[in-house]
Amino acid sequence: MKTTSRTVGLVLLQQLLRLDELHYGLWDEGLAPTLANLPLAQRRYTEFLLAALRELAPPPRRVLDVGCGSGALLVDLRALGYDAEGVSPAPELIRLARPRQDEVRIFEYRFEDFPPAERSAHYDALVFSESFQYVALPAALERAQALLRPGGHLLVCDFFRSAAHGDGGPGDGTMGGGHPIAAFYEAMSRTRFTIVRDEDLTARIAPTLAIADEILMRRLLPASETLARYLAERRPWLYRALRLVGGRKLDKLRRKYFSGHRTPQTFARYKTYRLIAARLQ
Repeated sequence: MKTTSRTVGLVLLQQLLRLDELHYGLWDEGLAPTLANLPLAQRRYTEFLLAALRELAPPPRRVLDVGCGSGALLVDLRALGYDAEGVSPAPELIRLARPRQDEVRIFEYRFEDFPPAERSAHYDALVFSESFQYVALPAALERAQALLRPGGHLLVCDFFRSAAHGDGGPGDGTMGGGHPIAAFYEAMSRTRFTIVRDEDLTARIAPTLAIADEILMRRLLPASETLARYLAERRPWLYRALRLVGGRKLDKLRRKYFSGHRTPQTFARYKTYRLIAARLQ
């Protein structure tokens, strides 16, 4: 399958920061949003997610981890006694997961391409941990209904676009991703799902962006500016060639990542991060 920029970004994140878990952190009172504390905040997120799952579908139920990433959540699911499998379209991330889970089946598909006949009405729960945003909305819900048993649960922990998207305010458009929350609710109303839990985690998740801002603005930006000055002074022909070939892309990346808008405040305005659980009728 084609390697995406998102996959490359996640692999680089894992390799550079040596993080076992590739998701946001859950920041409760008393925990400062620093890079040193990120693994602890990520662990709190995972424990929160697992607690929600245990309430809906206690082990040893069958669970599919959709977008299983590096396999960290699969490790936890198996340790708790779940009959857990994974699905991921990213070979690079699956290679990270394999050493953790030699005996666990990981399907190499996009979720919307997952063959229903392979696991029709097979699972008691589907878990989307920051992966729901990458699946087309109608296809995600259609496939989920085909794979879940009656009475099974869909558990989504991810961010959605808030109603503020497109308002033209500071930072508007610098944070992509996520389905519009209103579109999600509307799509759910046309399914056999009934939402049984809907918890807003935005305020507890948003501090993660303070770490991203620190890395981008105080580390990567100065380093990139130093490299640009060096090329402009010592290799002007190469600098001009890079600007000519990729100038627009570089300007887009600069606006998106180095504008100073990837902050908790911008995130809280344009995103709503939610834990949503729904039961299949």
